[in-house]
Amino acid sequence: MLEKSHKHVTCATCGAKKDSLFGSFCGAETSNLDEHKTCNYYKKNQPLFIEGSLPRGVFCINEGKVKIFTRGEEGKEQIIHIAKQGEIVGFRAMFSGEAYKVAATTLEECNICFINKTDFLDMVDTNQVLRNGIMRELSKELADRATFITNMAQKSVRERLAFALAMLDDIYEGEMINLTREDMANFVGTATETLIRLLKDFKDDNLIETHARKIEILDKKGLLDLAGL
Repeated sequence: MLEKSHKHVTCATCGAKKDSLFGSFCGAETSNLDEHKTCNYYKKNQPLFIEGSLPRGVFCINEGKVKIFTRGEEGKEQIIHIAKQGEIVGFRAMFSGEAYKVAATTLEECNICFINKTDFLDMVDTNQVLRNGIMRELSKELADRATFITNMAQKSVRERLAFALAMLDDIYEGEMINLTREDMANFVGTATETLIRLLKDFKDDNLIETHARKIEILDKKGLLDLAGL
């Protein structure tokens, strides 16, 4: 069970810091970061920000996972990214000066730190390593997003699901994938009923095993082969 408060977690002892854009911060920089953040416990399905709202700052995930998504004309979600421990969410919109084009909501209980816009931009202005890290992150995201869109646009639903399960296995770092069938369908871009049928096929083919809602990957190479990767 996660602690319901982040007051005892400091940036110096944060296990997620090493995997974040703040991973290179030295002692003084870490102390400054600690002074300018607030940390909160989030329940499952709690929004960090909504599409169309103006960015107030950035969110650094200490523990848990967050879905980044847009909504279609009929309100159906399309999940475009699942952020995990160590990732910073919401910084892209600050550089464009525009409202969020996406929304972010927790997928599970989370501990998340918040740094307001002014403080974060000051850190970017004064820390070249952070600035370079953000540039690399934006470049990598552009390449990853192009690959994701290409795979989702040109592959069949079966291939997309195989591709998505392989991606989710990386995100969950070997633990069982714990997503609702609706969220997984919104990640793959298909109907929930179709997803459930294909998951049964994958189970029959010994690619995965299901444990109630959770999914265990048995044959990742088989999934990648099926996805054409």
